[in-house]
Amino acid sequence: MAEFDIIVYGATGYTGRLVAEYLAATYPGGLKWAMAGRSLTKLQQVRDEIGAPADIPLLTANADDPAALLALVGRTRCVITTVGPYQLYGEPILAACVEAGTGYVDLCGEPAWMRQMIDKYDAAARASGARIVFSCGFDSIPFDLGVWVAEQAAIERFGAPAPRVRGRIKQMKGTFSGGTAASAKASMAAAARDPSILKLLLDPFALTPGFAGPHQPNGALPHYDEAVGAWVAPFVMAVINTKNVHRTNALAGHPYGTDFQYDEMMIAPGLGELGKAAAEAIARLPQIGQGDGGPKPGEGPTKEEREAGLYEILFVAEMPDGKRVTATVTGDRDPGYGSTSKMIAEAALCLVEEVSGPGGVFTPGAIMAPPLVKRLEAKAGLRFSVE
Repeated sequence: MAEFDIIVYGATGYTGRLVAEYLAATYPGGLKWAMAGRSLTKLQQVRDEIGAPADIPLLTANADDPAALLALVGRTRCVITTVGPYQLYGEPILAACVEAGTGYVDLCGEPAWMRQMIDKYDAAARASGARIVFSCGFDSIPFDLGVWVAEQAAIERFGAPAPRVRGRIKQMKGTFSGGTAASAKASMAAAARDPSILKLLLDPFALTPGFAGPHQPNGALPHYDEAVGAWVAPFVMAVINTKNVHRTNALAGHPYGTDFQYDEMMIAPGLGELGKAAAEAIARLPQIGQGDGGPKPGEGPTKEEREAGLYEILFVAEMPDGKRVTATVTGDRDPGYGSTSKMIAEAALCLVEEVSGPGGVFTPGAIMAPPLVKRLEAKAGLRFSVE
């Protein structure tokens, strides 16, 4: 039997520290967990600064030492890794988890790397029983589970899944993490070197090897969306979220249908010409990872800024006859840090405590949608509602 339920790998980084702080505050007893990183001194410092118990185990392992990583992951039921960009630093710990049959959750929003890992490790994870779950933060849990909730409502109300769902960000206050920006820069650099990576980034079915669904709506251009009665603009994280939603559908045996269409856009503030102008202005903004602005990896907002953040996302599920059902997902912290740290912690605990079954490379929605929705509402400040 494993020594720990959870090991937080990368606990001295900005987001890893928040995950450890959340576990220490939310689960003060009964949970067996440890903090891991490269430096024992830094781990001790973070443990003391976040107010974690002095007896929380501190473990060290370097990413360039496969034997040490294998020994580390062999001590736990699940690893939470916040060490990104994953295309630069993520494979060694993932490979160790696959070999050991250990659960794994991350915050990855790098679709080309994810596809490479699926191709390379899915069969081995199935053989070892390792359950590998990508994208357990703001990308892509609220979107992945938001679509799932909307589709469940459509099936209950209309007797069939909706072949078309629109994800629309109604409001979002907060910032993306420095790690997200670094991942975006790494992805753009990789695409510049290898045209096949750019092809994957543009393919909505890049994460569903062996299946290519219908033509998908183009979320790249501002337009008036009658479904929400407002102008909408491109949403930078759609490039990863839409792929994860399609992978969830494929892994689950296409409960949304093989003809399913999905896109994500931001609702622009203002009505009429003001809304049009706002949508066009949003479309011209630099994308994540462009330029030198924004937080660097390891940097982030203050506690007060994190707690002042929020988000609200609408999901409009449309039936062929025009009938609709709308689901809403809200979060009570800034998306890139405060909410993300809670989501990945609860995803790991859900995987350990409430999910059984074979190994493989999964999305949150494909392996644990029902229990994870309940956990996030009970513990992590998310709300899922249906109209």
